[in-house]
Amino acid sequence: MIPISISAYARSLRAVLPSDAFAPVPSRLLWLAVYLPLILVSTVAIALGWGGWPVRLALCLVIGNSFAGLAFVGHELLHGAIVRNRQLRYLVGWLCLLPFNISPRLWIAWHNRVHHGHTMKEGVDPDAYPTLSAYRQSRLLRAADYLAPAFGRWLGWISLVLGFTIQSQQVLLFQGRSAGYLSPRQHLAAVLETLLGVAAWAGLGWLIGPVPFVFAFVVPLLIANVVVMSYILTNHSLSPLTETNDPLLNTLTVTTPRIFSLLHLNFGMHVEHHLFPAMSSVHAGAVRAQLLRLWPERYQSMSLHRALFRLFGTPRIYKDAMTLVDPHSGSESLTLQPSSSR
Repeated sequence: MIPISISAYARSLRAVLPSDAFAPVPSRLLWLAVYLPLILVSTVAIALGWGGWPVRLALCLVIGNSFAGLAFVGHELLHGAIVRNRQLRYLVGWLCLLPFNISPRLWIAWHNRVHHGHTMKEGVDPDAYPTLSAYRQSRLLRAADYLAPAFGRWLGWISLVLGFTIQSQQVLLFQGRSAGYLSPRQHLAAVLETLLGVAAWAGLGWLIGPVPFVFAFVVPLLIANVVVMSYILTNHSLSPLTETNDPLLNTLTVTTPRIFSLLHLNFGMHVEHHLFPAMSSVHAGAVRAQLLRLWPERYQSMSLHRALFRLFGTPRIYKDAMTLVDPHSGSESLTLQPSSSR
């Protein structure tokens, strides 16, 4: 299928979408009034031992989902979809990404600039899995493949429970000063923002004690990783590598029950997001409706559980742009194409 550029899609969509869809939506900050009190009250309950172990375990789920919810708010905020003021975006963005201890300036460089600018481009997109050629040349990539969410990789679950935390620190330490990421001064600021987050969580651990800290932070962080990575991995890792950044070819929208779409700020509507990164996801449904009207043969969407099932049933190394291969067994699988996502 011939690729189409983002700008070509955008011109057609802008003509049929209301103008207010492109304005910031400050009311999205009200989600902070939901997630922050849930985290605070749950942490206090865990620290004081209210309800014993069953309640602690239930509160782990509450805090974990709230950590993920904050990250989704931060994602939208740092794209400029909620407020335009840069200082406010950085300040609130740091708070939203604090559970994962990600610097907002690093996130803007890594996610907004490099990932969105070069989605699924071989050797450039930091979120794309490697090619067979790169795999053969790198011992690190060969080792990492054992942890990939793929068929026959029994340790692939690690990518779900730790993936977002590990990748963010890897990008900070090894790619943050690369071309297209951060200047030396900005990288130093990102490191300091990260260390400030470490100090904040260390302070909490000292205040409430080690066992409550495990239930108030460590276990919820694993849960939050699972929530966030379930979306991130299925949004692109089933799709082909592309030279032209065509979101209807290299991105998948994943659908969830309405309550999760609400709580997770429509993060699964990812084709829509890649077309208009600075648009609040509150308008993603309107974009989806127009995509189904204008390009029904190209638009790709499937349920999250179906996408996860496919993710763990296929390899993660690219033999070529359209083919995934298991380097050990030689088994191959085609990447998603518009017709195969239906």
